[in-house]
Amino acid sequence: MTRRKRSYRSLASLQRDNAVCRACVEAGYPLESLPVFEGHAGQTAWILGQAPGIVEGEQGRPWRGRAGQTLRRWLDMDEERFYATFYCSSVTRCYPGRHPSGRGDRPPTPRELELCRFWLEWELRLLRPRLIVPVGGLAIKRLLGISRLTGCIGSKLELGDAVAVPLPHPSGASGWLNSFENRKRLEEALALLVAEL
Repeated sequence: MTRRKRSYRSLASLQRDNAVCRACVEAGYPLESLPVFEGHAGQTAWILGQAPGIVEGEQGRPWRGRAGQTLRRWLDMDEERFYATFYCSSVTRCYPGRHPSGRGDRPPTPRELELCRFWLEWELRLLRPRLIVPVGGLAIKRLLGISRLTGCIGSKLELGDAVAVPLPHPSGASGWLNSFENRKRLEEALALLVAEL
């Protein structure tokens, strides 16, 4: 049964409750994992994805699949440094399952986004990161309110007391990086990100 307190004083307490959240399952969604996130209090960089993939759902650790390998290659980080640097979570916390078409993963519904919003807001409040890296269109839109990747990739934005450096999703499912101009935007974003780290 899902447990949510009115308020949280520690990230560890929030994580304990988030780890057993079944709000979306209780609402009738066919999720295929428990919540996936990783990190600890004191981390000043937060990377936020869309939702865990199948590998992440099976292993219970974010950014473990092919997209995570690509992301770490972009950042020139091995796994140990990546997880030591970034608090990792996503807009929705559980692997949503395959897309009905069989191509890719099922995108979270607006209701699922709302059900997970509680965890996202409390995480941001308790973590108080200095650097936020929203990865992919859904995370960028949810966190920054920006709908088009072209308008923000390669930019450094303010979000409260934090700096946000958005990145495109590294999954390869999108054709956004097929454009030379967009690959240049990615290079600019990665340079900004390295400078912030």
